[in-house]
Amino acid sequence: MSKIVISGTGCALADYLHNEVEFNSQSFHKYQSKQDGDGGLSPGRLVFTEELEVFSDMPYPEILQEFIENKEPDAFNIGGPGLVSLINTAQLLGTEDFEVRFYGGTGKDKTSGLIFDMVNKTPLDISNYQPISEKATPFTDVFSDQTYNNGQGERTFVNNIGAAWDYSPELLADSFFSSHIVCFGGTGLVPQIHDSLTLLLLRAKENNCITVVNTVFDFRNEKRNPGKPWPLGDTQESLRLTDMLIMDCEEALKISGASSIEEAASYFITQDVTFIITNGAKEYFAFSNGKLFQKSELMRLPVSKKVLVELTKNQSLKRDTTGCGDNFAGGLIASIAWQIKSHTIGNFELLEALTWAVASGGFACFYLGGTYLEQQPHEKFAKVEVFKNDYVKQLAEGKNE
Repeated sequence: MSKIVISGTGCALADYLHNEVEFNSQSFHKYQSKQDGDGGLSPGRLVFTEELEVFSDMPYPEILQEFIENKEPDAFNIGGPGLVSLINTAQLLGTEDFEVRFYGGTGKDKTSGLIFDMVNKTPLDISNYQPISEKATPFTDVFSDQTYNNGQGERTFVNNIGAAWDYSPELLADSFFSSHIVCFGGTGLVPQIHDSLTLLLLRAKENNCITVVNTVFDFRNEKRNPGKPWPLGDTQESLRLTDMLIMDCEEALKISGASSIEEAASYFITQDVTFIITNGAKEYFAFSNGKLFQKSELMRLPVSKKVLVELTKNQSLKRDTTGCGDNFAGGLIASIAWQIKSHTIGNFELLEALTWAVASGGFACFYLGGTYLEQQPHEKFAKVEVFKNDYVKQLAEGKNE
């Protein structure tokens, strides 16, 4: 078989990481959200710079300085559910039998150069990721409180969409749809792609692509229609065309309009879509409709004990949750790619894919930011595999209890 090709588009940006912000501080409370969609800060959520400026009646650079007090960011890294997930996929798969491509656009500024310099140190093909706009390259300031949530850690995000406003479906080359797997990651932060999601999924399925959608907090639609379900293009049609939908708990609630994670899971089951709902350090939900993976009932599964134990016993570890969900998606996509070589459609193994997803997401806790830069090829695979193998044992032991 020739190389398996995985192509993706969606959110790609620069992450400026600020790792010592206290969510219980007076400066944070000053800008904290009072109600959903009002433009204020909230742990675990993303707001846009322009919305935060309206909420606070202050320019964002002044707000930022109040938070960081003229300190430089703790780290610069690559962010975004579209880009980060595929970097992890490429690192796990290698380049001998697989080709992983990202399609997207940046501004023509210094930030774009920093992103390209970093991505070029990974196996990801970015020949279709180029400067397209005079607007600023998308960026996110990531504020992390490692003591929040009883020491589990949490972060909040302030995002500038910038050049992503100008990335349109017309800029997706035909080669995007000539892939074995196509991925749409965090398109809520790439407005024209997000609003055209149904048509793009339809074109992918017409070309017999496996389709993966991993979501992001959709602040644009939350602001537009507070309290109403977020659209995924034509949501019901998009779900019909999606082979794997990956969401966190809040995103699942917002898309479904449900009031609990159990109700959200029931909604997606009635929509006949294979899905995963993550929930931070708590158990997560998974279901397969039998079209790509073997059919399963709704599963409630634990997170990795090894990750929790390592973080608890070694307080010197970074304990940064930025990019955990993105890497989770990347591990799952990698497993789908491996299984193309060994399984027929409808017989893929969901639990096998989940072991790579959980291991990838868990490993992301041990370094700052979402992107891990390898010192040598296959380095990340070896590190993630340790957590994967332990998680396989954990699941087996759980069945025997």
